[in-house]
Amino acid sequence: MTSASNGQTSIIRTERGLTISGTRITLYDVMDYLTAQYPIPFIRDLFDLSEKQISDALAYLEANRPEVEAEYKKVLKDTDELRLYYEEQNRERVARIATLPPPPGLEAAWEKLQASKARHQLQA
Repeated sequence: MTSASNGQTSIIRTERGLTISGTRITLYDVMDYLTAQYPIPFIRDLFDLSEKQISDALAYLEANRPEVEAEYKKVLKDTDELRLYYEEQNRERVARIATLPPPPGLEAAWEKLQASKARHQLQA
């Protein structure tokens, strides 16, 4: 692992990308919640970060906004491409699993689940 070029050791570059030092949490994880307009205290508590860790992450994002946003867009694009790839790879498997009967002894729960799914699809 190497230190990111911000003069701080709180944000490092790992094989996962820009990461908060001492965690497996990337700045992209934080950005997902910032983009969805979650409050900072919620994000801090969700990831179990200290005040210093979250403030350093936010300061790094602010100081390096263009570079980090460009990298974040690439991460989102790559993630979407992977999702589409695996959906295609598993399409037949998912369809086959959907046709399987309920596990023995769980028929009532299975029916309840199917009814809940049907109600949910009507609401969507």
